Amino acid sequence: MCGIVGYVGHSDGRVNAGHNALDVVLEGLRRLEYRGYDSAGIAVVADGTISSRKKSGKLNNLISELEARPLPESLTGIGHTRWATHGGPTDQNAHPHLADGGKLALIHNGIIENFAELKQELLAKGVTFQSETDTEVAAALLGDIYRNQLGGDAAKGGLTRAMQLACQRLEGAFTLLAVHADQPDVVVAARRNSPLVVGLGEGENFLGSDVSGFIDYTRRAVELGQDQIVTITADAVDITDFYGAPAQGKEYEVNWDPASAEKGGFPSFMEKEIHDQPDAVLQTLLGRSDIHGKLTLDELRIDPQLLKTVDKIIVLACGTSAYAGQVAKYAIENWCRIPTEVELSHEFRYRDPIVDENTLIVSISQSGETMDTLMAVRYAKEQGAKTVSICNTNGSTIPRESDAVLYTHAGPEIAVASTKAFLAQITAAYLLGLYLAQLRGNKFQGEIKDILADLGKIPAKIQRILDNEAQIKELGQSMADAKSVLFLGRHVGFPVAMEGALKLKELAYIHAEGFAAGELKHGPIALIEEGQPVFVVVPSPRGRDSLHAKVVSNIQEVRARGAKTIVIAEEGDEAVKAYAEHVFYIPETPTLLAPLLATVPLQIFALALASAKGYDVDQPRNLAKSVTVE
Repeated sequence: MCGIVGYVGHSDGRVNAGHNALDVVLEGLRRLEYRGYDSAGIAVVADGTISSRKKSGKLNNLISELEARPLPESLTGIGHTRWATHGGPTDQNAHPHLADGGKLALIHNGIIENFAELKQELLAKGVTFQSETDTEVAAALLGDIYRNQLGGDAAKGGLTRAMQLACQRLEGAFTLLAVHADQPDVVVAARRNSPLVVGLGEGENFLGSDVSGFIDYTRRAVELGQDQIVTITADAVDITDFYGAPAQGKEYEVNWDPASAEKGGFPSFMEKEIHDQPDAVLQTLLGRSDIHGKLTLDELRIDPQLLKTVDKIIVLACGTSAYAGQVAKYAIENWCRIPTEVELSHEFRYRDPIVDENTLIVSISQSGETMDTLMAVRYAKEQGAKTVSICNTNGSTIPRESDAVLYTHAGPEIAVASTKAFLAQITAAYLLGLYLAQLRGNKFQGEIKDILADLGKIPAKIQRILDNEAQIKELGQSMADAKSVLFLGRHVGFPVAMEGALKLKELAYIHAEGFAAGELKHGPIALIEEGQPVFVVVPSPRGRDSLHAKVVSNIQEVRARGAKTIVIAEEGDEAVKAYAEHVFYIPETPTLLAPLLATVPLQIFALALASAKGYDVDQPRNLAKSVTVE
C-alpha cells in the first residue's frame, strides 16, 4: 500500500529528454499503482522553490491537474500514491505535505503512532495544519527542526541531519521522503518497518517502495536496513542510521525487466498472472534438487542439526498466504510428522503463544513487507524460535530479518488479488516440507524423488486447465447477477474452498464463504435455498482413505435443498456427474498436490464473474497489494 518514488538526476544541470523528474516520478507511480491507492501527488524542486500538485482518485486525475497547471522542468522530485489511513481520500489529505513556509515537501508510507502528541507540541509553537493526516505532522516536525533547531544551515547537516533528528522523535512504521528548496539536488529518505529501496543509475539515482518504481531506468538496487536514512544525489548514495552513524546497504541485481510487468496481450494483469502460473510453479521448483533427486535448498541457512530438533512448526501469514499455509500444514504433517499450526499473523503475538527454541516459524508473504507478519516474526525471534520466510520479493524486510528464506520465483505480481504467488507459495512450502522430511529421515530418498517428480508434472497439468478455460469463463459470465456463492471442501480441498471464496469477495464484491464440507450439517446447510450456487471441491476417488464418498454425499444434501451444484473433480470421476449441474475436471495428481490444480478453475471463475460485472479486477476497491501497516 502507498507507492513512493524519488529521483535526482544529471548533476551537470541539464534536463535530458525523458529524464525530467516529473516524467521519471510519474512513470514510477504508474508502475506502483498495483499496490492500491486513493490519491496521488508529486513535488519537484526548481528555481529555488517547491512546486507541488496532488489530487484524490486515480493517477489520471493528477495527470489532468498537471496538464491544466504544469510543473516546471526539474532534476529532483518525489511522488506518492496514498491509501488513506489518517484522514479520508481528499485533495487536502493527499501527499506531498509542505512545511517550512512551503520550502519543504514530504511524502510518507505508514503510520506515525505518536502524531497526536507531536501535533500538540507543534501547535503550541504556532504551526498550523491544513490536513487530517499524521504525515503533515511529520512534515511540520521536520521543517521545525530544519529551520529552528539547525537554522537551515547546510553546514550543520541540512536536510539529512534534520531527518535524523526527526526520526528519533517518531514512533510507528514509516517510510519518509523529503526535498527542500535550499538543497535542490538532494532527496533524503528514512525507513522503519516500511519498504524502501534505492535504485542506482549513471548520473542519476532513485528511490522506490519497491523496484517497480524505477525498473524502467535501472536494474541495480540497494536494500536498506531497519532504521536507516539515505541521502541521494545524482552521483552519490549515503546511508546512515537514525543517529548519524555510517551504515551500509546491500546491492543486488533485479532479475526481471519492465516487460514482465506488462499485460502481455491479456485484458488484465490478473488474467495474465493466472496464465503465468505454469511458469511460476516451474521456476519455483527449478534448481532445488540435485541429479540424484536430493533437495538442496541453499537459501536455508539454518544449521541442519538445529532443524532436526524442531518439535513444532507454526506458519504465520494473512489472507491468501494463510490459505497457502493451511495447504502446507497437511503436507508437512504427513511428510515430517511434526505438529504444525497455522496462525493469522495479526492474532499470533497478542495471545501469548507457546514458542521456544525448538519451534520453527514459517512466515509466508508475497511482498515480504506485510506488517502483521513482520511483527509476528520479530516476536517469535525474541522468544528464541528459528524463522524461515517464504517470499516472492528479493531483498524485502521479512526475508532479511528471518534466519532463512525460501524465495518463490513467480515474478512480479501486479494485480492486487494474488494468483500465481499463491501457487508458488504452496510449491515452496511443499519443498520445505520435503526438505525437513529428508533431513530428519521421515521419508526414504526414493519417496522424496517420486514426490518431486509429481511436482514436476504440475506445470503441464495447470496448462491443460488453462487451455480449457472457456467453459469456466462462460459459467462465470453467466452468473454475474449472483448475490452469494458458497464453497465446500474437505482435507486439502478446504483451504482451496476458502481461497475460492476470498477471490470472489475480493473481485466481485458479493457474499462468498468457504466451508469444511463436514461442517455442513452443523449449521451452514441452513444457508441453502433454491438456486443457491455451491462449488464443491471433490477429492480423488483413488486411495485407501479417500473422502470422496463423503463429499459426494454433501453434494447430494445441498442439491436436495435446491442448490445449484458446481463441482471441481478429478478426470475420470464419473460418480459426481449425476449430482452436479456443472463439472470442471482437473488432471489426476496425488491428493496432497491437488490444491495446485483445483485452485485454478476458481480463480478463472472469479475473474470472469467480476469482469462481467464491469469491475476493475486488477485494483479492487478498498484493497492494497501489500498491507504495510497494522
